[in-house]
Amino acid sequence: MEIINDIATVQSRCLQARQDGKRIAFVPTMGFLHEGHLSLMREGRARGDLLVASIFVNPTQFGPKEDLSAYPRDLERDAELARENGVDILFHPTPETMYPKGYKTYVNVEGLTRTLCGESRPGHFRGVTTVVCKLFNIVQPHVALFGRKDFQQLAVLRRMVADLNLTVEVVGLPTVREKDGLAMSSRNVYLSAEHRKQALSLVDALRQAGVAARHGELHPRRLVGLVRERISREPDAEIDYIKICDGDTLESVDRVDAHSVLLLAVRIGSTRLIDNNYIFEEV
Repeated sequence: MEIINDIATVQSRCLQARQDGKRIAFVPTMGFLHEGHLSLMREGRARGDLLVASIFVNPTQFGPKEDLSAYPRDLERDAELARENGVDILFHPTPETMYPKGYKTYVNVEGLTRTLCGESRPGHFRGVTTVVCKLFNIVQPHVALFGRKDFQQLAVLRRMVADLNLTVEVVGLPTVREKDGLAMSSRNVYLSAEHRKQALSLVDALRQAGVAARHGELHPRRLVGLVRERISREPDAEIDYIKICDGDTLESVDRVDAHSVLLLAVRIGSTRLIDNNYIFEEV
């Protein structure tokens, strides 16, 4: 596996691979890899002849009061895990490389970014779409793999790809969870032992809502109320949002069906966690 920091080198290698008829699979990450990332890499290995992964903690998707400087980083560990899971090229640029002096161009997807995390984190998705579009232009992948835990991000990126006529196939894979059900996230490392226990209220609430829906409760407001009641029992939980939306448009629904997704964001202590699930799917 090669670790490359330079854009031109990665771009040259990938364009040559395309010319040689190789299929490129790409997994963009912010590092501090966990099993969720590694499952994407293994799937990418199965889908491509050349597997490229990136590690870049993207400053443009962090707000002024968010945890950019504290975001966990461990390149040596990440590189070893990437190597073990079949990555051929690990792209690790610096912020100065991705956003050189005088940088002024951004990608903004309207509509889908105004709700949920976009409402509570203004500018976040502009940073996500900009960096992913740049990475797509650098790597030129045939297929890019993302986790469904970041459900809104996945919807926004699919919209960007469709609207800008990009040729990459965006694949979303199911959320990978810890044995106790907590969705894997690099931010889980921030949780104290007590907060880790309280964080399980998110997956417990998803499960309770799913059971209620499968037993005939199809009114979104009542299901949201059930979720809110469960999470609010935790002393250090602060709810950002709980919404049931259409899986494609992310618009609110009047009645739950198989395409409805329950999405939530909750701060446990100082750690903001997100999770989601199609309402009729078991967690």
